[in-house]
Order: sequence, then C-alpha cells, then structure tokens
Amino acid sequence: MLSKFKLGLIAFLTVGLLVACSTESPTSGGGDDSEDDGEIHIGLAVSTQNNPFFVTLKEGAEAKADELGVELTVVDAQDDAATQLSSIEDLIQQDIDVLVVNPTDSEAVVSAIETANDAGIPVVTVDRSADGGEVVAHVASDNVDGGEMAGNFIVEQLGGEGNVVELEGIPGSSAARERGEGFHNIVDEESGIEVVAQQPADFERSEGLTVMENIIQSNSDFDAVFAHNDEMALGALEALEAAGMEDVIVVGFDATDDAVAAVEAGTLDATVAQQPAIIGEQGIEAAVSIANGEEVEEFLPVELDLITE
Repeated sequence: MLSKFKLGLIAFLTVGLLVACSTESPTSGGGDDSEDDGEIHIGLAVSTQNNPFFVTLKEGAEAKADELGVELTVVDAQDDAATQLSSIEDLIQQDIDVLVVNPTDSEAVVSAIETANDAGIPVVTVDRSADGGEVVAHVASDNVDGGEMAGNFIVEQLGGEGNVVELEGIPGSSAARERGEGFHNIVDEESGIEVVAQQPADFERSEGLTVMENIIQSNSDFDAVFAHNDEMALGALEALEAAGMEDVIVVGFDATDDAVAAVEAGTLDATVAQQPAIIGEQGIEAAVSIANGEEVEEFLPVELDLITE
C-alpha cells in the first residue's frame, strides 16, 4: 500500500501536468497546419503536364501562390478523366479551402465538382469549363473568339476559296467545342470554303502528326489546316513537310514557345495567343478572394491575340 506521502506526491504531479497541458498553445503539436495557422490551402487539378501550355499555367499559379503566401497542392491527371476524379477526391480529403480545376473532360469532371460542392469547397475552373456542378468563377480566354480569329485569318489568306482541314481537340472538352464553334462561325458562312476533314487529335503533337498523315493519304486536296492547339498544329506541320506540302496554311492555338518560334521561322502561319501564365495567376487570385469571403465575377476573361510574324 502507498504511503500518504507518495499518494500526495502523485496527486501534485498529476495536477501540475494537467495545468501544463491546459496552457499549451493550441497551434503547437499535430493537426492540420492550414487550419491552425489560418493559411489558405488551394488545390489545383491540371489536365496534363505533357503540354507546354498547361506547364506554363501551373507555373503561373505557383508563382502567384508564393506571392500571396498561400499553400498550393498541384495534381496532374495526365489527360485521363478517371485519374482527375481520383486526384480531386484526394485533394478534398486534404481539407483544401478552394479547388481550382482545369478539366480534362468538361462532362466527366462534373461528378468531381459535385463532390467538392457536397464537401462545402468552392470551385474555380481555368481554361476549360465544366458542364455542371456549382462553379463560382471561370478564368479563360474566349475560345469562341479565338476560333473566329483563326477562321478569319484562313479565309483572308485563301481569298475566300479553298479546302480546309480541322484538327479537333479532346472530344468533350470545352476548349475543343468552343474553338470549333468559333471557327465554323466564320468558315461556314463562306460559300467558297469547304471543310473537307474534321478529326480529333486529342491536343497532342504525336496525334496531330498521325492524323494528318492519314488525312493526306486519303485526300491531299486541301489548302489550309486549323488545329485547336499548337501541339497538333506542329505535328501536322511535320506530316505536311514530309509529304512535300509546304504551301498549306497552318494555324494553331495557344502561342506556345515552339509555336511562336515556328511562326517566326515562317513554317507555321499563325497561332492564337493565349496567356496561360496569367490564366494560372488569375485562377489563384480568384481562389484567394473566395477563401476570404469576397465576391468575384463569374467569368474572368484573359485577352487573346493573333500572332502572324
């Protein structure tokens, strides 16, 4: 049996320990640091990092997050809709404050956005929009306007007459739909212009090369190519050069470094210039404003330009 002295000592030490614990700072120890120190945590889900455009978009987002002192976690879907859904679910489990998403597929991403909605996490989309779910803000260039720029340039270069090939982006993506819509707004009104082939090449250079090779084999009677992005346009150029068809007008979209260099070299005729770094920056700015309870516009446009030299 313990003596009264030992019992008293144990009681004294126990009380002292409880007092020490009760006076410890609530921000010390484990737990979610972003919640403890008030830091905003943003999740950025990017469609792919195999495309220079989206690498630049991510870098713009990272630079802005560093500038604003917020935590940013980036996940890459590698152009796979199922991977994007899974990675967004992982971000939600990390208790992010705002989700910024660049959809791989505008329709497939809806379930992921609805999951974020159910978790009370606001959503911002960048470059590509979503077909559903609650999205607070969308940051992008006007893809319809860009498609019209490309269409007007091709019509002008052809003098209103000629055959045109269209290389489409990933089926189901808003960028592919909207750029194609803008392009057809122009060329379909020109009786002398005929779109003789429309095929998806999934925004990839290798696919642009393969698809263009196949089109050339089946029908080489065309005068111009509009590709929904620069990667496909550059792939198409390779196929055209290999076939000795160097007089075909080729127009891309995005103004990536490789595409601008090709325009300057005279091999690519034009590219519609987006500003992916600014899209990334504005996506983070919008997310921070939302996290701070501020109002933001539903659509935040980023200016376009046509580069021809």
